[in-house]
Amino acid sequence: MLESRLVTWPDEAACAAWAAALAARPELRDAYLELDGPLGAGKTTFVRQLLRALGVAGRIKSPTYAVVEPYVLPDGLAVSHFDFYRFDDPREWEDAGFRDVFARPGLKIAEWPEKARAVLPPPDLRLAIAPQDDERRLVTVEACTARGRALLA
Repeated sequence: MLESRLVTWPDEAACAAWAAALAARPELRDAYLELDGPLGAGKTTFVRQLLRALGVAGRIKSPTYAVVEPYVLPDGLAVSHFDFYRFDDPREWEDAGFRDVFARPGLKIAEWPEKARAVLPPPDLRLAIAPQDDERRLVTVEACTARGRALLA
């Protein structure tokens, strides 16, 4: 059963607070999150806020050109931040070893998942970020799995 919630982020501080609350959930450790939204919606901003809340120090880069940026949290948890914007050929999935990354423990976050939908597993949470005329973001959060429902609770 798909559960969803509508969340409003009036500004980046609200995005950071929501990311911090999500980071505190133990179910996040092996979750897979998909982020949908147009260019400039705030997908990478959300990822930066989430990774900061999880304890990542230093520069957090957008993986637009690298496709994936790996991080290791202070407790040793692996985090893989994907950006499939330039993903064109499903053979890239195998060639880059992404199947192995998704099979290992750790948090996976994907921007532009629709570009690789045929090879991606079902997400635990899907966040559809819709920018408004002001700085607000309307975010539809869908729980697609039992883990996602636990994260949404």
